[in-house]
Amino acid sequence: MKSKFKAMVLSCMDPRFQHLVHNHLKKKKLTGKYSAFTIAGAAVGITHNKFKKWHNTFYDNLATSIQLHKIEKLIVINHKDCGAAKIANGKKEFTPANEKKIHQDSFNKLKKEIKKRFPKLKVELNVIALDSKITKF
Repeated sequence: MKSKFKAMVLSCMDPRFQHLVHNHLKKKKLTGKYSAFTIAGAAVGITHNKFKKWHNTFYDNLATSIQLHKIEKLIVINHKDCGAAKIANGKKEFTPANEKKIHQDSFNKLKKEIKKRFPKLKVELNVIALDSKITKF
C-alpha cells in the first residue's frame, strides 16, 4: 500500500509567511499529504553555523518522517526578508544579493547533506516573497 503522504515541508516560522506557504502547498494539491517542519530560517536554520544546535533535530525529524510516512520528497520553502538570514549575514550590510547568496549557500549545504544521509530523497528548493512569488533554485 502506497502512503498518502508525499513530502516533508521545511519552512520558516515567520508568521508573515504561514498563509503563503499553506496556499502554495494547497495549489500543489498537497493538503493533508505532507509532514511539516517549521523552524527559523528554514534551510538557513538547519545549515548555518549560527544555528548549529538545531541541525541534528531537523535530520532526526526527517528520518522519522521517512520511516513513519514513507515520504519521497523534501520541499524547502525559504523566504525573502528572512530574520535568520539577517543573523547569518552578521554585521555586513543586508542586501538582496547577500540574502540570495545566504539562501543559495543553505540550499547547497542542504542538498549535499540530504544526498549523503538520504540518497533516494528528492529535494525541491524554493524562496517565497511576500507577494507570493516563488523562485525555484
